[in-house]
Amino acid sequence: MSSPSTGLPRPFLPPDPRVEEPYRVTPQGAIRIAILGIVAVTIFCVLFFRLWALQVISGERYLEVAKNNQVRTFRAAAPRGSILDRNGTVLVSNIPGTAVQLWPAAFDQATPEKQQFVLHRLSALLHVPYKEIRGDLLARQGDLLTPITIKENVNEDKIAYLLEHQNDFPGVQINQTYQRHYDQGGIAAQTLGYVSEISKQQLEADAGKGYAAGDRIGQAGVEAAYDTYLRGLPGIGRVFVDALGRVTSARQFQQLPEAGDNVRLTIDADLQKTAEDALNYGIRLAHEDGEWAADGGALVAMDPSNGEILALASNPSYNPGVYTGRVDPKALKRLSDPAANHPMIDRAIAGLYPPGSTFKPVTALAALETGLLSPDELIQCTPKVVVDGQTFTNWDPYANEPMTLTTALAASCDTYFYNVALRFYNRTDSPLQRWAQRMGFGQRTGVDVGAEERGLIPTPAWRRRYFKTEIDKIWTSGDSVQLGIGQGDVLVTPLQMTRFYALLANGGKLVQPHIVKSVEEPATEGQPPVVLREPAPKPPVDVGLNPNNIRVVQEGLFDATHANYGTSASIFGSFPIEIAGKTGTAEKYVTLPNYQGLQDQAWWCGYGPYIGPKLVVCAMIENGGHGGVVAAPAALQVFQKFFHVDPNSFNASVGNSD
Repeated sequence: MSSPSTGLPRPFLPPDPRVEEPYRVTPQGAIRIAILGIVAVTIFCVLFFRLWALQVISGERYLEVAKNNQVRTFRAAAPRGSILDRNGTVLVSNIPGTAVQLWPAAFDQATPEKQQFVLHRLSALLHVPYKEIRGDLLARQGDLLTPITIKENVNEDKIAYLLEHQNDFPGVQINQTYQRHYDQGGIAAQTLGYVSEISKQQLEADAGKGYAAGDRIGQAGVEAAYDTYLRGLPGIGRVFVDALGRVTSARQFQQLPEAGDNVRLTIDADLQKTAEDALNYGIRLAHEDGEWAADGGALVAMDPSNGEILALASNPSYNPGVYTGRVDPKALKRLSDPAANHPMIDRAIAGLYPPGSTFKPVTALAALETGLLSPDELIQCTPKVVVDGQTFTNWDPYANEPMTLTTALAASCDTYFYNVALRFYNRTDSPLQRWAQRMGFGQRTGVDVGAEERGLIPTPAWRRRYFKTEIDKIWTSGDSVQLGIGQGDVLVTPLQMTRFYALLANGGKLVQPHIVKSVEEPATEGQPPVVLREPAPKPPVDVGLNPNNIRVVQEGLFDATHANYGTSASIFGSFPIEIAGKTGTAEKYVTLPNYQGLQDQAWWCGYGPYIGPKLVVCAMIENGGHGGVVAAPAALQVFQKFFHVDPNSFNASVGNSD
């Protein structure tokens, strides 16, 4: 149709008076549309190629990641190495068992109600308090990958029940474990130590040493000192689990566990048992003698030529089996009860005591070496001595005769040594203290196992540092008198005294005591063990004593066990092996349940045979009274065992009082 006036085709719609020109795309608009199109195509291409890369190029890698979400890695504990005595007798070994563990990562997926229900069921089934399990979980917050051991050595019936009802116990898994077994009934408990789970503080302190949360490590004694060798290498593996943490595959090891090495000690198991029985015997003798407070002690037996410790006994002791498996808090509380008298302390190396008359040979040697005393000089042994208005008495109130050094040692005359000590007081260079330190006192012996104490040899300088008031800072003649007989502030350990008497036995050499003989690969049947490491103690050190002076002191110790006036002659005089030694009785202020006051510590230290010594023994009975009455008989039992002497083949009775 055309317009009548123009002859042109008629528009489809009438013109709009508001629009001057018809709609059309301007050049600027076309450019904008083109840009938007390009951007859209580019984004599409990027997304397309990214999707292609994820599916084709990286598909296998992401598939592996997805699979790993169903995989749990684990550490399989290696069997710890055994601890043997010097003859190969097993002291500590392993018993395989089955442990019930809880995997926090899987357990955390359950609802709080389900978690509480599971924990209550586990508590009832395994007889482990609910609070303890919950406490372990709370302690591991933030660590969801380390299993928590709920109980070890679970019997087969309960293991079977848990496996049959896996759906009811999300996160619960069953693993093999090894528990320490004390084959000789727990002898030398403080020396051997125990094993328990590594603490958070230890894990942080030992970062980089290969430990992981949940590992069981040595916590004391040989177990701690040689943990690196004993623990072996843990196995590393993986298992597949479902969404609830239930194991759905067999364990696959990437690294099999390697058993730890064995540690052979210098300890003789039979002699160790005898030493521990001897301590009990000495305590019993003390009670029979009216010493009600006798409640502990220590005994050391050592080779004087090289420092090998053959027995290291401490009383009271404890059963290290309390740390096997899940620890019972009540059992630990009983061990820490004051009435138990601190059984965890190794009194042989960490107990501090005044040595009493067993220290007199130190005073004698120091006086001889400094020229303050000659061996044949006579000094009157009297019932008492008055020093600056203070009276010091002799243990024997009837003694009153001149004595040489050997006689004074044998009879243990206190007043003789009071007079010698006063000669030291007049010297400003503290020669007694210097010689005592050269002979091993006031310092650690360097024993390779255990937390050792230094002891104390008091000096004027120490007194000025230690005390606060001016009058207490003064070193008096009474301090020298007390030091001369091993009283006052002087403190020693039984191991230090043993080391000193070894010096007397071997002619003046200070040995380094040690307990570990070698580290060995576990031997196959019929084959000798392969020694991997032999810890080398420091060679004996000659402290510079005149051999003639040592010989004089040795004669005094021999007379102490054989002369009719010797303080332990009634114990050792008829013994078929010639023994030399010294008794001691030392006052110490003690704190006991419902009692505080002075108690006598009973000592005996010596060696045998007198010619060519093979064994040095030092026995100490806490609060035991007189050394000749209780400590010497205890030491005698160790010599009997070592030299294979029938106790019925000779006569022994109670020693003299000192």
